[in-house]
Amino acid sequence: MLKIFNTDMPDSYPEQISKYLSRFTVGIAGCGGLGSNCAVALARCGVGKLIIADYDIVTLQNLNRQYYFHDQIGRLKVHALRENIQRINPAIVVKAFDMKLCVSDVIELFSGCHVIVEAFDKAEMKQMIIETVLTQMQGKYLVAGVGMAGWGKSEIIHSRKSDNLVICGDEVSEVSATLPVLAPRVGLVANMQANEVLDILLREFTPITP
Repeated sequence: MLKIFNTDMPDSYPEQISKYLSRFTVGIAGCGGLGSNCAVALARCGVGKLIIADYDIVTLQNLNRQYYFHDQIGRLKVHALRENIQRINPAIVVKAFDMKLCVSDVIELFSGCHVIVEAFDKAEMKQMIIETVLTQMQGKYLVAGVGMAGWGKSEIIHSRKSDNLVICGDEVSEVSATLPVLAPRVGLVANMQANEVLDILLREFTPITP
């Protein structure tokens, strides 16, 4: 039998959560399908500062899964994403860096972040940031996305945790000519990443009951 849960909550709870999250900084490496959607989810929750980095521009082909608009085609993703986030919540500080990240950049840009989100397209870039954070930024949390191509099979998307590394996705679906990246599964993984970031940041949050 399907159990229906009551979703009512005290009106102050979302405000309390947003106020608590405003003290934190999250770094997002890559502003494509994962990064743009994850950043927007975190912005809607009230994370106080986002540091975003990418070197690419918005294209027509991006619009099937990335949080951009048709009139932003041709613009740098970091600038377009910053604009979109500030339209959602102008109180959020967004530091945008137009650059292709290397090891030293990751350390320099994200050293002050409470959590880092890996949102690269290429496997070698994913490997680079995972190794960098785990070996040279000890104690820093990293939330990565691996395996989101295709459609359906929502039931195999999961999160897996190992010390300070969290991996979101199905970990098996690689992009190919017959298995493209599309909005639904990319959005699932991006929002799962945002949810894992909140799980880390809110560990010591205690709501005040009216």
